[in-house]
Amino acid sequence: MMSEKLFIPIKTEGHIKRMTSDAARTYRKRVGLVAEIPNFPGPWTEVMEKVKIADELGYDSIWLGESWGYELFTSMADLVRVTKRIKIGAGIANIYSRTPAVLASTVATLDERSGGRIILGLGPSGANVIEHWHGIPFQKPVKRTREYVEIIRTILRGEKLIYHGEFFNLDRGFKLRFTPLRADLPIYIAAMGPKNLLQSGEIADGVLPVYWPDDKWGEMREILDEGARLAGRPPHSSAIAPYVTSVILDEHANESDRAAARLFAASPLAFYIGKMGVYYSEMLTRHGYGAEVAVVQEAWKHKDKNPAEAVSPALLEATAIIGTPKEVVAKLDQWAASGVDEPLLGMPGGSIDEVGATLSALMDALSS
Repeated sequence: MMSEKLFIPIKTEGHIKRMTSDAARTYRKRVGLVAEIPNFPGPWTEVMEKVKIADELGYDSIWLGESWGYELFTSMADLVRVTKRIKIGAGIANIYSRTPAVLASTVATLDERSGGRIILGLGPSGANVIEHWHGIPFQKPVKRTREYVEIIRTILRGEKLIYHGEFFNLDRGFKLRFTPLRADLPIYIAAMGPKNLLQSGEIADGVLPVYWPDDKWGEMREILDEGARLAGRPPHSSAIAPYVTSVILDEHANESDRAAARLFAASPLAFYIGKMGVYYSEMLTRHGYGAEVAVVQEAWKHKDKNPAEAVSPALLEATAIIGTPKEVVAKLDQWAASGVDEPLLGMPGGSIDEVGATLSALMDALSS
């Protein structure tokens, strides 16, 4: 990903209208889970068992990622075979290493085999992965994203593929050799910069932000809806589906447990700030956390320091959710009232039985 700086004038009433209590609770049926492939908490067979539990309990979706480890769509196919109703999201497939046609035929195949349960998440990934793993220049990710979405949608509609863009020029008029189950298969975009968010409001069914501060969801909704307006789409055409760093604690957790959970949750946040280029640090700085970001970046310069310990309580509170099931749901309610539609929580760690108990307790809290 890359930093994007764009001022978007949007007329507002000076505040975001808060949702009613009933409306804010509708998100509870759309809570998903993230089990990113590079970070699976155990062997793949155990992960599949945990996903089966999530499916049986009624969680809305499960999302898998990839970087330079396990291949994404092979793992999604495994989950298609062992689940019955849960949606399965690619979170995300990068827009460089596979062509739009390959992605379209892949998700159309999986969607057919799953009975219409696939969501395609697209994003640029990052310059290091794209250039030093895939060996492809990391160029114009926002423009490239638009071309991918337009080509993929053309293929999924069963139309002849004739397309002229900056990156792709396709003249022969090939058509997919089977009819996709859904021409409107959902496409979500890993967007957080202003230009990419505006474009996502025009072309995407949802966005997948990471570490977006919780007091800025209204700002994201405004940009997405402005993009929708520019494209002639109705407001709220793009769902906000954030990846949420979360730790679900036992009801009897003490302060020592909570301190350990905070440090655990701070570790990936510190990594994103210090080791994932400038994108996340600039996004957080743009939203008022520049001083906190600088402290974390400084900690990375000293081998004798743990960068996670440099994450301030305020920054962690704004970007992560830690607590008992009831506390987690209370905070999710607040996020939903501010604009979040489909929160995607990290798959809990532990044994299959432990994860099952945690997911069951959280679902009970969501259903109360």
